[in-house]
Amino acid sequence: MRKLGLQRDRAEAAALERRRLGELHRQSRIFDARVRTIGVDTDALDTQINDKKIQEANEKARHETIAAEMKQNDKIICMLEERQKQDIKNLNKAVTEFQQNFQKPETRREFDLSDPQGLKKDAPARLSDSDPRCTVSGLQKFLGEDLNHDHRVKFQKEQSREWSLQQQRDWKNALADQKYAEALHDKNRIALDQKAMELQRIDTETRRAVCAATKDFNRTQAAEFAERKMLEKHQEEEDNVAEISNLLRGDLLSENPEQAASSFGQHRVITDRWKGMNQDQLMAIRYTQQQQVLEKLRLQEEEHQRNAEWDRQRIQAARAQLLFERHQQRLNRELRKSLDNTNAQLSQEQKSKKIYLQEEVYSNFPTGQYFTQFNTTSR
Repeated sequence: MRKLGLQRDRAEAAALERRRLGELHRQSRIFDARVRTIGVDTDALDTQINDKKIQEANEKARHETIAAEMKQNDKIICMLEERQKQDIKNLNKAVTEFQQNFQKPETRREFDLSDPQGLKKDAPARLSDSDPRCTVSGLQKFLGEDLNHDHRVKFQKEQSREWSLQQQRDWKNALADQKYAEALHDKNRIALDQKAMELQRIDTETRRAVCAATKDFNRTQAAEFAERKMLEKHQEEEDNVAEISNLLRGDLLSENPEQAASSFGQHRVITDRWKGMNQDQLMAIRYTQQQQVLEKLRLQEEEHQRNAEWDRQRIQAARAQLLFERHQQRLNRELRKSLDNTNAQLSQEQKSKKIYLQEEVYSNFPTGQYFTQFNTTSR
């Protein structure tokens, strides 16, 4: 496992180094204007795809290794759990057997406290009401638990019946008193109602008199208010006529341009009185705008020319780079071809030399000695 981990680390380190070198090479080609190509860098994309595939394969192998280790660990854990359960079961069984054989309930010091036959063996808790064993701390005799319980209960029932009869008599007397009180209350309520009706009649007559007096007063106030409103309306109409006359004769509606002149200079105006620019000012502004448009067109034309010149130079540089790469490829093919021819010649020469050396060996040794030497060499 350790060896596999070292191999995986080395493979990941090699992949990272290849990817770093590829990135440096790509940056040197992209950011250098002399060797930069136009379009997509297919070689870099292929390299990135290969690196991605290698990384995915390494990641898949690492996941498979981890999964195998996890399965092995799960099996070991299951085996340990089963062994632990079996040990606990054996231990509990041994403890139970020991308790049954050597720790019986009869041998315990406090067995008399939990003896199931203890109540049958023990004497009653109380033999009589005057039993000397029934002390206060013994909690064996409480109020109402004496031996004369039946006689005492019969006496208490008789006493409860007498109390119930007395309560019934008291209830009847209270009911009669309540009826008398209700009758007296009804009489008092009728008298109070009659008195309230009389007071209400007097109050109604008083209210009528007050309403009549208030109505007369309101009628007088309404007449005075109507007269005052008529006078105010007449005065308001006269004021409106005077205001309209002043506005018609004023500088605001007549749009006198002199009213917007500011006391701070001729180039400044009062904004709330200014009625707009004259024709000379408008013509000056239009002329300035035309000059600005012409200047903008001139700048755009210069920018277009600069861009065209830069595109031409970039195309020429790309064309020169393409021609140089084609020339380099042609030289590489020729160099490869010459190397192949040279290697073929050298191979042919080596074969010829080997054949020549073998012929000389055959000619220098006798036949029997050659076979003896050959057999010794073979051994």
